[in-house]
Amino acid sequence: MARVPAAVLNILIRIHRTPRTLARHYRTRRPHPTVELVPQPHPWGRALGLITVVLLGAWLGLLIVGNVRTPVGPMNTTMTLRPSLTGGTKINISPLGALQLDSHHAPVRLDVNVDQLDPARSQALVDHPERLSGLQDEVAKDVEHGTLDLAVRSCVAVVAGATTLGLAVYRRPRRALAAGGLALTLLAASGGTAYATWNPDSVLQPKFSGLLSSAPSLVGNARNIVTEFDVYQQELARLVTNVTKLYDVTSTLPAYQPDPTTIRVLHVSDIHLNPASWKIIASLVEQYQVNVIVDSGDTMDHGTAAENGFLDPIADLGAPYVWVRGNHDSSLTQRYLHHIKNVHVLDDGRAQTVAGLRFAGLGDPQFTPDRSEKSGAEETQEAAGTRLAASLRASTTAGKPVDIAVIHEPSAARAVDGTVPLVLSGHLHRQDTEVMKYGTRLRVEGSTGGSGLRAVEGKYPDPIEASILYFDRDTRRLQAWDAIKLGGLGLTTAEVSRHLPEDNRPGATPTPTPSPPSSPAPSPTPSRSTP
Repeated sequence: MARVPAAVLNILIRIHRTPRTLARHYRTRRPHPTVELVPQPHPWGRALGLITVVLLGAWLGLLIVGNVRTPVGPMNTTMTLRPSLTGGTKINISPLGALQLDSHHAPVRLDVNVDQLDPARSQALVDHPERLSGLQDEVAKDVEHGTLDLAVRSCVAVVAGATTLGLAVYRRPRRALAAGGLALTLLAASGGTAYATWNPDSVLQPKFSGLLSSAPSLVGNARNIVTEFDVYQQELARLVTNVTKLYDVTSTLPAYQPDPTTIRVLHVSDIHLNPASWKIIASLVEQYQVNVIVDSGDTMDHGTAAENGFLDPIADLGAPYVWVRGNHDSSLTQRYLHHIKNVHVLDDGRAQTVAGLRFAGLGDPQFTPDRSEKSGAEETQEAAGTRLAASLRASTTAGKPVDIAVIHEPSAARAVDGTVPLVLSGHLHRQDTEVMKYGTRLRVEGSTGGSGLRAVEGKYPDPIEASILYFDRDTRRLQAWDAIKLGGLGLTTAEVSRHLPEDNRPGATPTPTPSPPSSPAPSPTPSRSTP
């Protein structure tokens, strides 16, 4: 056998070993796979992120393209849906302020902005007043058309906004479309909730913010607001009419025509030596055509003779002034007021007829100008209320029932429950109202002086508060009242809200006043404070 040369043998051995050598070589160079644990997003986190994208995108969509410009009668308006925790409707009238209605409860609010009046349509209404009779139907159609357009545009806006933001965040069309669909579902649910809770009668108790002098003309008088306006579209028609007239006279309010069957009472209290109160009261008397002013006490702060000159402007307020003594008013104060013309001082339960209404009252038995608390204060107040209740029953027996009782301390007022339809009081420096057990309504007034010099004691200044009460001249029963709140020291805000007694609302049947026992026991009284 021929012998293989050594060189050839070495070549054959290398060829035989090459695959294994290459395999070992690449095995050493190839990195070993590593196992890494990548945390997956939590399902709740993904859901929260999606909801955030949906809500933010829907809000941006409504903000950018979710409004409709539509004519409503002679006005050009912009209607918009806005996210809200309380719902409701807000009508913004640029020179006057805003009219807020508790029209529905849903996470969306309807904003109606009055941009401007169309000169041609406005002038046509002013030149031809007979066209106002058909304005209601025109406004109703305009509102219906605008609301339908707003619904369609809002759907497009929320879907577009949520989808666009979803695409920018997730970069996945499926996720973006899911965000848009969820936004549409939420809007539909909100719309269904608003429809289910829609309350057209909310316009009977509006809240008007803006210029105080504008409020009477826009809110309307107590009798007609019940008999003429019972749905949202009707009130909007009246609003359109008033605003048209307002613009026509270059933003000067038209003369407010008082209802001849209505007696207007201005209730003030706790002036506490604030000289600004007299100008505010005079303005209210003029704007609301007030027939009589009722002051439930604490006109002074210390009741000293040196303070008596503060009372002199009462003679020029333009209306009779009915007054009872508060715990900051002294006997010196009371004697001084006796000599001012047009002032009717109530005390000892003696009744007086002023401006067609019969009043009776009792001065506060306490005199605490230093805001101290005396022992037996509650018992003293209850005893005073019992004396007043006896006088009221005697007047009824004599055939001359009292329409309104006036007393400073609310705890004393509780003793007259059932002997008179209405009791006016103050002392607490905040407005409140309630119907007591035997049917008497207790109306507590805030501080018309913004608590006087004490306005600067707290973190925020106290508001200046007063009320206009409307009474039927024939029945002498309360029809409605307007609660007025002005910004306190250094503030310029104004707010007027209309309130109706339950038996004076549309569809309500008047209920007879419950008869009290012959000697009603006083209701439990809260601890006496000495503002």
